[in-house]
Amino acid sequence: MNKVTQIARARNGEITPQIAAVAKKEMVDPEKLRIAVAEGRVVIPANVNHEALDPIGIGRMLKTKINANIGNSSLSSCPQQELDKLKTALRYGADTVMDLSTGANITNIRQTIIGNSPAPIGTVPVYECLARVDSANDLTPELILQVIREQAEEGVDYITIHSGLLREHVPMAKKRKLRIVSRGGSIIAKWTQVHQKENPFFSHFDQILEICAEHDVTLSLGDGMRPGCLADASDEAQFAELKVLGDLVRRARAAGVQAMVEGPGHIPLHEIEMNMKREQELCDDAPFYILGPVVIDCAPGYDHITSAIGAALGAYHGAAMLCYVTPKEHLGLPNAEDVRNGVIAYKIAAHAADVGMQRPEARKRDDLISEARADFDWEKQFELALDPDRARQLRQEAIDEKNMDDPGWEPPEGEGKDHYCTMCGPDFCSMRISKEL
Repeated sequence: MNKVTQIARARNGEITPQIAAVAKKEMVDPEKLRIAVAEGRVVIPANVNHEALDPIGIGRMLKTKINANIGNSSLSSCPQQELDKLKTALRYGADTVMDLSTGANITNIRQTIIGNSPAPIGTVPVYECLARVDSANDLTPELILQVIREQAEEGVDYITIHSGLLREHVPMAKKRKLRIVSRGGSIIAKWTQVHQKENPFFSHFDQILEICAEHDVTLSLGDGMRPGCLADASDEAQFAELKVLGDLVRRARAAGVQAMVEGPGHIPLHEIEMNMKREQELCDDAPFYILGPVVIDCAPGYDHITSAIGAALGAYHGAAMLCYVTPKEHLGLPNAEDVRNGVIAYKIAAHAADVGMQRPEARKRDDLISEARADFDWEKQFELALDPDRARQLRQEAIDEKNMDDPGWEPPEGEGKDHYCTMCGPDFCSMRISKEL
């Protein structure tokens, strides 16, 4: 077995610098974390070529992580806009960032992102493969392996490959309302039908493992059959693919390659717990990385909210990382402000789950901000807020609106204007009144 990857070194008894760093951040015992990494229950995406990396751990025993997707399309965005999105995502708390570029300058954009990101960077290699051919039908195993190798050499920390979608699964998708909504999944499904061959990511999985083992690239085993609407949730296509992903997890671990599993999709609230438990059983507790899930289909423009509801419940029941959804989901390519709203929605979801699971000091921030509220310490409240800028903005707007309504108003004698908010005012402020009890 190679001695480069985190899982191989952990199995060899080594507490790597990355394991030590993650253990310190998470306030867990380094030896317990080493064992979890050795068993594959925690992954630390850390490509040996990503020099600026500040490592993080992903697994049920650690705090819930969130990922932000950025990247251009053939219709919009440029390298500078993607760099702005990266900075926004990191500023508001994304733990990892995925570059999902499908338009021009893919290599340039990715290299810029890797060079400027202390967070792990993920990609979907099939997108770049498509940019190099005239048609998806022209994809070849040789091109796929070439692109994966190039991305690994550049420093990509984890890659999503849709290797669990087999030819035999495609007829199952035809029974669905929305069939296949995964871009990578739909591309692979069509390729298998046109060429009457097995999914090249599956048939060449061992060669992919060799590349990943050489550079310590973590595999994120994509759910090409994820449901795209509530009507398709938890069906035979989804779980047939999940079973294959479990087998691939075991093959990856045997090859000394870290692996996590991607999950649904659109799932109603009452099925989320079952989905989380099913993955743990089929995939030997490999870290589960879920998109949402979106819990209703009828709120376009607000899917950062519909999905954050599902994400919080998913994390509470065992998901290790949440892939954010922005307000533009189903509508268009997100801009920097959409990225901000998506990241904050998912920081809320992840934090709510961590508080519910009583992670070490998870509630400390909440207790401190409550004390600041009791003391009318607005600046401390802003500092502790998940989005300090938004909190300051809304507070200032409220003050400005009050001053416009009554510019000559003064507070009661001996009290400052900061000792209440404009919702209650000085006469009805519950905290002010209760201080007099």
